[in-house]
Amino acid sequence: MNDPDCLFCKIVDGQIPSTKVLETDRVLAFRDIKPAAPVHVLVIPKDHHANTAELSRADAGLAAEVLAAAADVADAEGLADPGWRLLANSGDDAGQEVHHVHLHVLGGRPLGPMLSG
Repeated sequence: MNDPDCLFCKIVDGQIPSTKVLETDRVLAFRDIKPAAPVHVLVIPKDHHANTAELSRADAGLAAEVLAAAADVADAEGLADPGWRLLANSGDDAGQEVHHVHLHVLGGRPLGPMLSG
């Protein structure tokens, strides 16, 4: 089920191009267009869920697939050693800009502290 006004749903539907890193029947991973690290990949469920809480309550199996896909992306990008960060913003106060749940896989350099200021 997709939201016709959602940016990420449009990417899933092929209306907006993306640089795919990984794709399964239910998950898509693609490079962020404004990377915050040398490796910055977004991992999303193909079905629209607004945030992590909504996804986990609606389909725990899909939530697990998204998490496993993030680990697969990190492995494929060579981030397993020395490490990588997985980030999910959930809601406006957390800085979620696109209200379709997505995990940020970040790495390729030391990332520093989790939060600043």
